[in-house]
Amino acid sequence: MKQQKKSNKFGKWLVDAVFGSIIGFINGFLGGGGGMVAVPILEKIKKLDNKKAHATAIAVIFPLTIASSFVYTLTIDFDWLTLAILAASVTVGGIIGSLLLKKLSGKVIRIIFAFLMLGSGVYMLIA
Repeated sequence: MKQQKKSNKFGKWLVDAVFGSIIGFINGFLGGGGGMVAVPILEKIKKLDNKKAHATAIAVIFPLTIASSFVYTLTIDFDWLTLAILAASVTVGGIIGSLLLKKLSGKVIRIIFAFLMLGSGVYMLIA
């Protein structure tokens, strides 16, 4: 019985590691978008509720963003002023967004997320 629980736990960890690698690859390769993939995976495969999936995706992207940023700073020349302004603005927006996540219903969050994904997809097709 204990052996079965250990192998089951290992299987769950392995699934998490595989999906984490896919999310990390997408974010590193495209410079973003890992959260757009993470949320559906967390909801549909990991069976997390909507708010927990979004919060987890945001938390997952944090170390990923640090790692990708480190690699990019070593290989690409940045506009440091733009980076500083955007970093400050993104931080403020992130705080506001995380506060709204607590207040909005899961259905509203799902609708907003769907429109963002749809809009991003359409933009990528026509741009």
